[in-house]
Amino acid sequence: MTPEAKVKASVVKLLKKHEVYYFFPATHGFGRSGVPDIICCMNGIFVAIECKAGKGKTTALQDRELKRIKENKGIAFVVNEENIHVLEDYLRDEDDDRC
Repeated sequence: MTPEAKVKASVVKLLKKHEVYYFFPATHGFGRSGVPDIICCMNGIFVAIECKAGKGKTTALQDRELKRIKENKGIAFVVNEENIHVLEDYLRDEDDDRC
């Protein structure tokens, strides 16, 4: 498993734990380049997650997509092994809001 695949697996584990609706969008054919790796909906909020390994950086296309999501009041994360706790904290807070 590649380092980025490990990050994706960790993210999916968190999403399943918190019962979040998610999918991996297809970006070939009719898809669009730069779309985040994982798209979610939680408590009616659009959430996008771009997974990177180590010091991996987002591309200009990814930055454009993440910016557009935020401009439209969606939530966008760039997650790696070092900061996955930020996503976990967000999911925990959203769980608390559901109660």
